[in-house]
Amino acid sequence: MTKREALSPEEWWSTSIIDMKPGSIRLRGYAIEDLVGRIGFAEMAWLMTRGELPDPRAARLLEHALVAAVDHGPQAPSVAIARMAMSCGVGINNAMASAANVLGDVHGGAGEQCVEFYAAIDRALEGRPARDAAALAAAVDGALDEAKAAGTSHVPGFGHRFHPVDPRAPRLLALVDEAVAAGVVEGRFAAIGRAVEAGIARRRGGRLVPMNIDGATAVIFAELGFAPQLCRGLFVISRSVGILAHAWEEAGSGARNKGPIPRHHTWRYTGPPPRKPGEG
Repeated sequence: MTKREALSPEEWWSTSIIDMKPGSIRLRGYAIEDLVGRIGFAEMAWLMTRGELPDPRAARLLEHALVAAVDHGPQAPSVAIARMAMSCGVGINNAMASAANVLGDVHGGAGEQCVEFYAAIDRALEGRPARDAAALAAAVDGALDEAKAAGTSHVPGFGHRFHPVDPRAPRLLALVDEAVAAGVVEGRFAAIGRAVEAGIARRRGGRLVPMNIDGATAVIFAELGFAPQLCRGLFVISRSVGILAHAWEEAGSGARNKGPIPRHHTWRYTGPPPRKPGEG
């Protein structure tokens, strides 16, 4: 008998997250009835993923990031997929799952990648303060050089296909600055994010590539100490709200089998010209 086979039923799934018995539900040690009515959803997400209740001010900063990323319209593949799925007659859970399944490295993963990028710069600082402008600029240049050498065509978290300046980013950074002033977070990653923006501009002859929503939420997630992979999960939680809204709206539209383009448009065919079997 292997060690795994010798596990008791109670040991098969062991978890520090929840203790549940008939009439009792405790999350990280807290009775659910003591949490309901006392904490918000962002605090609950923090508790579940981090194991402890946060400073309420830190939870509000997390909530700001979650609010900012809820939706970006049907041009976003995940949202379009949810709407198309609903027009196929599936349930709302199917539509939401289909949408969430495409939130990968290209669409939805930039926040996680940006936190990793900021973290690499932080490590390069080797404990020196982010207010050391020369050291910070050198660390940013090193990270940008490494990204270029790796064939990265763009820095995750900077620039946007639609917005010359992403309207969400400046507001989030302003809220981070308020949190820094209040002593909630250090501001180290806000400085790193702004230094990356400046570093990219230096390499482009002064042309600014502004921080986008992913870069700004990455600042918040990093300031709050979330692991990079959790940051993608937090984005999925946030965007799921928009996905739900779009799926529900589409459910009431009466549309059936709605594809990615209107019916009177067709795709561009790139195959062989018309032919018959045995020809050519």
